[in-house]
Amino acid sequence: MFRAIADILRQIAGAIATVVTLPFRALARLFGGASGSAGRGGRGTGGRSGRTGRARRV
Repeated sequence: MFRAIADILRQIAGAIATVVTLPFRALARLFGGASGSAGRGGRGTGGRSGRTGRARRV
């Protein structure tokens, strides 16, 4: 019974976390993912270099 309650609480917490992080994800998209690169080990910088490469070809 406690496992069922724990699963329900986990689902509720996951839904709350999703709703809370939505505005921050939207801001990260607006700023080109710069905020994501700081927390994920520079993952966004690779995409930026790819974008500049495409800009040069055009």
